[in-house]
Amino acid sequence: MSVITAQRTRKSDAEGLGSGRGRVWQLLRRNPLGMAGAVMLALVVLVAVFAPLIAPYGPAEVHFSTPYQKPGTVGFLLGTDDLGRDIFSRMVYGIQASLKVGALCVAVSVLVGTPLGLLAGYWKWLDAIISRLTDVTLAFPFLIIAVGLAAISGPSLTNAAIALGIAHIPTMIRVVRGETLRLKESDFVLAAKTMDASGLRIIFSHVLPNAASAIIVQATVIMPVAVIGEALLSFLGLGIQPPTPSLGIMLSDAQQYIFRSPTAAIFPGLGIAVICLGFNLFGDALRDALDPTSSSRK
Repeated sequence: MSVITAQRTRKSDAEGLGSGRGRVWQLLRRNPLGMAGAVMLALVVLVAVFAPLIAPYGPAEVHFSTPYQKPGTVGFLLGTDDLGRDIFSRMVYGIQASLKVGALCVAVSVLVGTPLGLLAGYWKWLDAIISRLTDVTLAFPFLIIAVGLAAISGPSLTNAAIALGIAHIPTMIRVVRGETLRLKESDFVLAAKTMDASGLRIIFSHVLPNAASAIIVQATVIMPVAVIGEALLSFLGLGIQPPTPSLGIMLSDAQQYIFRSPTAAIFPGLGIAVICLGFNLFGDALRDALDPTSSSRK
């Protein structure tokens, strides 16, 4: 009888996992704003991946005979800047650079912040140390930390991404710690303790998988902030350096001739807005879909 009961339990767990995934997908499909955000992100990712095929010109290719061309000019879809560089081509490669910085920033914050948050939430003696250090770090504005780290490490794409990722670690620690404190009192964790499971085994086998949804949602929150942070650092000269294209660099260059060719600043700004809006819409929808109480809402 015990063998049959165990088989039925495993079968019900598998069915529950499948139904959980199906529920998340169904809730995402029923959210029009979330699906709109997903479509926007899909288009942005495709543009970044296939940038060499989409861009008609190189990102640093100049046409001195055709500066300040208006959008719609033959051969230049979005016009040209002061050096005759194609704005559309530079935007395509700039989006690619922004997503690279965002992805690396998320990776740094998740890989460092998640283990620290798990340890702080599970063991009180570690919580006293990690939480106090986190509180001290959160006392400083996020952008101040990012700018300071980028200035110390030097301007480059990698350094900017790492600086932004380090600045986001305290927030990730807070999120994961809160989830760990909640899950630590769950029945399955208490059952694992009664079976003499070690603390690390409980953390990485039981707590971490159940906290994954909160980590994923937080990653979708960090990504648009990282894109804006990269644009700011590049605008200040602390991020990606010319001639490598960046949406922030395009905005910085366009301010010199904003009245003569305002579209040179408008289009990079719209690119940043689309990326951030897509992540925010999809992140909100994903958070609602992963919320256990969302199934009871209409």
